[in-house]
Formats: sequence, structure tokens, C-alpha cells
Amino acid sequence: MNHFLKKALADICSNRVLNLITIITISLSILVVSVFLLFFENASRVIESWNQGGRAMIYFKKEFHPEMLPELKTKINALGGIDRITYISKTQALEDLKKKLSTGTAFLKTLKENPLPDALEIRMTSYHNFEDVKGLAQAIQAIDIVEAVEYGQGWLEQFLKIFNLFKMAGYSLCSLFFLIALFITANTVRMAFYSRKLEVEIMRLVGATETFIKAPFYLEGLVQGFLGGILGLTALSISYLTFSSGMTQHLAADVFVDIRFLSVKIIVLIVFGSTFLGWFGCYLSLKQILK
Repeated sequence: MNHFLKKALADICSNRVLNLITIITISLSILVVSVFLLFFENASRVIESWNQGGRAMIYFKKEFHPEMLPELKTKINALGGIDRITYISKTQALEDLKKKLSTGTAFLKTLKENPLPDALEIRMTSYHNFEDVKGLAQAIQAIDIVEAVEYGQGWLEQFLKIFNLFKMAGYSLCSLFFLIALFITANTVRMAFYSRKLEVEIMRLVGATETFIKAPFYLEGLVQGFLGGILGLTALSISYLTFSSGMTQHLAADVFVDIRFLSVKIIVLIVFGSTFLGWFGCYLSLKQILK
């Protein structure tokens, strides 16, 4: 194994420019993939934080009376997925509105009657997707005395549509970069093979096995893929640390969730994937050459 590894490293050093281009191409591909994974991982956590303990407001019709509360709470709790229910009377809602809208206090004082409805604020337990939250809201909406249920359905549903569209575009772009890296890796191994074609023919004449001939090329592909993955993750890490002290902190404050770097599991998978990419490119190239 040491012999094969030394031979692979010697080949890389003898074709520095070509191998450097291959490693940079792989690293750029890994960087693009890692950026999308970083976005998807954090966006998924943001969506999950909205769904876990999500807040919803239940507004009642004018026919509502506080005496109905025990029965209503029983019905809502029976639907499941409810963590806490808080009653907000229309009087309390108006007082809270006056406190929040200090500039509009004079206008609110001129109101002859309270236009706000009685409401319940509910905190929902964990849901796996938006459809679960939507289903619970529809079940609550079906209760006769309920006028409306508000849980941010408009903007959240639009956000999920955009997020899924962006995910599809990300997968397509990542696949394209992987194919480009695979093509360049295969061509690099092909050129390295042709530069050693005479040596390979001599080894065949003296009885060298196919494994003995191919092993240095496979190791060369593995090294290229591994270095490309490490370089791509390093570039992503530097970019993340550069922006994390500014933009990501403001974003975290706005969406009430901290922006994190890729998990160790994802990092290991990325390095493994880039290493496999280097090996697979070598495999495809040698399969065509050594028929």
C-alpha cells in the first residue's frame, strides 16, 4: 500500500498544474453543494422551530360568551397537538392594542364600541410539516363559534413554495457541478495514464496484475477527491465565519433561531462524497482505457 501511495503522490507532483485544476474543480463543486446544504439545513431548522410550539390565534363570532370557554377548550384539546390555550378577551385585546399603538391612542379613544373579537391563543406541539398545522387549523375552524384561525398560513405557505423551488434548483445545480468535476477528474486520470503508457505496457509484459497497475491511479483519484472536499469545506468555513459576526446574527434575531454551520455528520458525508467522486472518475476513465 505504501508503494501505491508513494506512486500516486509522485504522479500528482509530476503533473502539478493538471492535478491542481482537478482539485480546485472538485473543491468548487463541493463548495456549491455545501452552500446549498448549509442553507437547507438552517432553513429546515427555521421551519421546524415555527412548527414546534407554533402560535395560532382563534377568533370567535359575536355570539361568543365566556361561559362557553370550558366546552370550547375541551373540544380543541380533543383534537390533539395542543400545548397551551390562553383566553384573550376583546377588552384585554383593545388595552394591549392601545399600549402598542401609542401614536393611535387618540383615535382609539374615539371608538364607541370595541371592534375586536374575543380570541384564544394556542401553542401547538411539534408538527413534521405544514400540512399537519393546516389540518389542525381546519379542524378548529370547523367549530361553530369560531370565526377565523390565523397561523401565518399566507406567508408561510408561500415561503415553503419558494423554499421547495429553490431546493429543486439547488439539486439541479449541484448535479451539474458534480458531473463537471467527474468529467475533469476522469480526463485527468486519462492524461496521467497516457503519460505513463509505456511504463504500463512494460509492467504488463513482466506480468504485473491489473490491480497492481490500477491501484496508483485509484489512490490518485481518492487523494484528489479528498483534498478537493477539504478545500471546499475550508472555503465554506472561512466564508461562514466572515459573515456570521454580521448578517447571520441579524438574521438569527429576526427569525428567532441561530444560524449554525454544517453538522459533523454532514461534513463527514461531504468528505466521503468528494473522495468517492475522485475514485469514481478514475474508475470510469480506467474502465474505458483498460478494456
